[in-house]
Formats: sequence, structure tokens, C-alpha cells
Amino acid sequence: MRTFEMLLLTADLVALAVLMVPLLRRARWQRLSASVAMAFAFAHWVVEGLRWQMVPAYGLTLLLFVSSLAKCVDVARDSTGRRWRRRITIASCLIALSISATLSMIAPVFRFPPPTGPYAVGTLTYHWIDAARSEAFAADTSSRRDLMVQIWYPARAKSSGPRAAYLPDAAAVTAAFARIQRKPVFIFGHLQYVTTHAMPAAPAVGDLSSFPVLLFLEGATGFRQMNTYQVEHLASHGYIVVAIDQPGAAAAVVFPDGRQITGLDLAGFQATVGPSYLPRGPGSPPNSVPIPPGLAQQGTSIITYLAQDVVFTLDQLAALNQADPNGMLTGKLDLQRVGAFGISLGGIVVGESCRREPRLRACLMMDAPVSTGVVRAGLRQPSMWITRDAESMRLERRRAGGWPEAEIEAHQTSMRAAYEGLPGAGYFVRVPGMFHSNFTDIASWTPLASTIGVAGPMGPGRAHDIVNAYSQAFFDRHLLSRPSKLLEQGSVGPYPEVRLESRRPWPDAQLGVNPAAGRGP
Repeated sequence: MRTFEMLLLTADLVALAVLMVPLLRRARWQRLSASVAMAFAFAHWVVEGLRWQMVPAYGLTLLLFVSSLAKCVDVARDSTGRRWRRRITIASCLIALSISATLSMIAPVFRFPPPTGPYAVGTLTYHWIDAARSEAFAADTSSRRDLMVQIWYPARAKSSGPRAAYLPDAAAVTAAFARIQRKPVFIFGHLQYVTTHAMPAAPAVGDLSSFPVLLFLEGATGFRQMNTYQVEHLASHGYIVVAIDQPGAAAAVVFPDGRQITGLDLAGFQATVGPSYLPRGPGSPPNSVPIPPGLAQQGTSIITYLAQDVVFTLDQLAALNQADPNGMLTGKLDLQRVGAFGISLGGIVVGESCRREPRLRACLMMDAPVSTGVVRAGLRQPSMWITRDAESMRLERRRAGGWPEAEIEAHQTSMRAAYEGLPGAGYFVRVPGMFHSNFTDIASWTPLASTIGVAGPMGPGRAHDIVNAYSQAFFDRHLLSRPSKLLEQGSVGPYPEVRLESRRPWPDAQLGVNPAAGRGP
């Protein structure tokens, strides 16, 4: 709970006691108690913002304030009827306070753990238009493809200032997310108040000439900030992280002129993404969901289309490194050391992007199957998969639904095939007890995530620590040439629950660049 929320509930409790206990009513300060509660309510509104979880407390504050002015609660008379009315009033008020306190703890304005690296974190957002491609997910298919791209970077340690909002376009994003997930939109309203550790436009670190670059791709129906815990961790350890908000894949992308492009629903993703990795036999039913007209018009798959965003972004980053209009990142991007990572759909697209783009030198795919095209052609870069075992997926199905057996089979076998086909370094990391949302911030949205089946038995804190440790170790090794015992097969280290397999790791002298890397077909 936030500071003024706790102060408001405490003040309400004191004001209620003053009105209901005759001894307290005789105290000199008793007339101020309800006014103090009202003042805290006003401060909470101005400083922190109102939210629906506190509605019962707001109503009680107003009732106590009016009651204190009108002296409408009479405790002097001691008739039986009056005593019962007083007890019912007290019980009702306590229930209202309990409801607000409980709801605020179930859906808190949560805080991200502080990044552990030596750098502070700055962030900037860019709007880039790809004039060479049309937008496949807009109503007007003649419009050009444009992207919102957010960049997190190492900032000066002594930088200070307001922290960036978690979701700057919270109203649009949460409305689209709720619609796709078939949930009431109001339950996500508190996300508009969540802040991060990043500082908008903070001065970049000046002691190094450049930093390695990592591209992050969101999952289906997600948003570019959905792995903030991981992004801020990597940025604090000396990486520039570039998150691409991909229209069609994201729940909603909001552009500076107010336009919005909402993403496909779950059935749409199943129809458009599933064929890229799910085997279709002669008896498979035809898709009942039409492919978006823009994709059909261009004659391309959604995976290929989204991978083209990665190529375009790399070109834009080269221009940004020459002259950043914000004056922060000019010369700071080491584009000879570029990696990519993604979750779910983002992981599938990362695989396809790495197959096609030699500028990507290290590829991390989290809880994502691998497309048949990538399995067939193979990946030449050092690659890591972080996922869970089939039984954890079945447990998620029992608790929360989804994950049919064909999906689980394709998920496990495609990753295994891609891993075993690597000509160079590869890592296969399985973490039992994790559900799909454990790889994202969503597991932190409520402390009941594991109880209600949103997250797995493993708590989000432990899950995020594991993902951060292995993703940083992977990129440190293959972009910065830093050996890591964490990546040695058979090394237990601080995470004994992790099942790690590794194959053909290169000697330390060859870390960072795979000489076999090249453009795929």
C-alpha cells in the first residue's frame, strides 16, 4: 500500500473510534479526527491518485466527516435499539476499511526491485516510420508501418529526477489487454500509478565510448514494458536495451498523434502464429479466423512481417548512433555487439530474426517454440532458451487452462531440435515450477498470482532472479567475452532448481563473435 493510503485508513479508524467511543468523544482533539482523515484523502488524491480499491474507504471518510459536523451519531442514549444500531454502524465501517485494505494489497501499486548493476537507468522513446513497408494491421492498408521504440540505457549514477511511468499509455493499453484477456478493465486501473527506476532523458554515462545493444520483443497481446524487471537489470549492468512495440503483436500501440492500433485477439494469434510451428496433418481443420487483410495482401507470414521490424530497427539505430535528436545516445551504441531476446511470440520472432540477420550476434528465446523454418535452417549465432518442462506446462493447464497437449509437444520438441542443431554455443535452461507469466512482470501484479493460477508455484521474485542471472550471463559471455561459471553444465551455483544443458561453448578467446554467422535464406 502507498503512504497516503495507509495514512487514510489509519485516520479513518481513529475517526471512527472517536465517534463511537464516548470517552474519546470528550477529548479536545476529537472534532479534528474526521477532518484529518479528509485531509489525508485529499492529499492521497493529489499526490498518489485515486483508485477503485479504495472506494469503500473514500465513502467512509466522507460519512465520518459529515457525521462529525452534524453530530448525527448519538452515543449518549443507551437504549437497546440504539446500541444495536451503533454496533451495526461500527461493523459496517470496519468492513469497509477491511475491504479497501484487502483490495489494495491484492492489487497493489507495486514496486520493481532496484536494479543491481553499477549504473542508474535512463529511458527515451522514439517514433519511427518505415516508409518502405505498408501497415498490415491498420484499417487503412495504404498507411506506412510505424513503430514505437523505447530505449533504456546506462545513466550517470548521480542522476536524479522523477521516475518513468510503467505504462505511459496505461488507459489504452490496459483497455485492450483486458478486452483480449476477457477481464474487466477496471481491475488493471492501478497500473497507471506504477513507476519504474528509469529516469526519462537522464544523462547517459560518459566514461565508456559505447555499450552493447539488446533488442527486446514483447509477447502476443503484451506491451513493450512487459519485462521491465529484466530490461532495467540489463541496462544497469551496461547494456542499451531497445524494446520494439510492434503493432499487431501488442495489445495496443499508441502513437504521438493519438492514433492507436490494437492487436489481434487470442484466436487471431492462434490462426496466424500457430502454423509457423504446429504440425498440420491432412486431417487438420481449416482456420476459422481470417488472416488480417494486410498480411494476406502482402503474401507474408506474421512471423516474417514482425521480423522485418527488427531489421528496420537495426537500421534506425545506426542512424541514431550517428545523431540522436535527443542528444543522449550519439556514439553510445556498439552496433558490432548486438543481441536480441523475446518472450513467447517475441521469442519466435527473435529466432526468425536471428536466422535472417547477421548483425544479431546472440539470441535469447524465453518460453517460446521455434518456427519450423528456423528449425530447418538452423541458427548460427550463440543461442539460449529459457523455458520450463512439459509437466510445468501441464500444471498451468490444470490451474489456468490453455496449453493443449499438441501445443506442449510442439513447444518442447521444436526448442530441443533447434538447440541440438546449433553448430556452435548453445544453452538450454529449464526451470520447473514456472508458468508463462513468470517470465514477465505480470507475475508481480498481484501477490495472489500463484494462488489464482496466473503464476506458477515458484514465486515471481525467484523466477525473475533466475531469468536475470542467466540472461545477463549469456550476453556477458557472447557479447562482452566474459566467462561465467553459471553457464557451465553441471555447475549448480546459486540456483539448484535450474536444469542447464550446454553444447560446444567456444573458447574464451573466440567469445563475442561467431565467425560462422551469416544471413539465412
